[in-house]
Amino acid sequence: MSNHDWETDSESTTIPDEPSVSPETLPNTSPQSPPRTRKTMAGTVKGNDINAIKELGQINVPQMKSNIHVLPIVGQVEGHLVLPPQNKATKYEHIIPQLVALEENPEIEGVLVVLNTIGGDVEAGLAIAEMITSMSKPTVSLVLGGGHSIGVPIAVATDYSFIAETAGMTVHPIRLTGLVIGVPQTYEYLDKMQDRVVNFIIKHSKISEAKLRELMFRTGELARDIGAVLIGKDAVDVGLIDEVGGVSQAMNKLRELIEARRNNPGRPLQ
Repeated sequence: MSNHDWETDSESTTIPDEPSVSPETLPNTSPQSPPRTRKTMAGTVKGNDINAIKELGQINVPQMKSNIHVLPIVGQVEGHLVLPPQNKATKYEHIIPQLVALEENPEIEGVLVVLNTIGGDVEAGLAIAEMITSMSKPTVSLVLGGGHSIGVPIAVATDYSFIAETAGMTVHPIRLTGLVIGVPQTYEYLDKMQDRVVNFIIKHSKISEAKLRELMFRTGELARDIGAVLIGKDAVDVGLIDEVGGVSQAMNKLRELIEARRNNPGRPLQ
């Protein structure tokens, strides 16, 4: 057969298609594949947990049933204005619904608030602090790294507070950003805002108002601001934080408060 004949035969020959089979007609010879998951060093993380890490910065690892919830306050406390995307932020619209859910959840008996924050929006920070202090369930705070600026009211809002030996807390007056109108009313407004922060701190800690204001308006300690930095034991010595400690001490104290609430419901915790 010549090459021409082969080409002619190839063009005129039709190869039948393979018969199509509907997926419904195939026998169920293998079990249904499990939903796709993502592997991490801590184990298998489901899609919902990945979203929780991305949006809220938290996940229950390892997966276990617990009556204690950990609430992280990290980065900058974001208020009414959205921060730039490169900023690590805690959004108050995420924290406040969580606190309401924790209050309503009968399986949660205590909340551990872990702080490593540089501060942020004053009213958003005060709103979070007021929510924490008004909870009926035992709460303990732990300052790791830093609990600066508006992080101070959040740290003292719990029933008991801890600070790590190397953690710091910066106490300074509140500040305004953006357009400032140079009239007496502006300074009166600042004084009222300052009083709100001061009154909350002295009500929920052992520090005196005179000592707190002295720390706030101290000069010569901060290079570009007025105020003071308290490291570890210093915060305890002035009465701002209850005790120096870490995760184990904070968890043990929270379990102690939970047990006290079970035995004596309605009594104030200390």
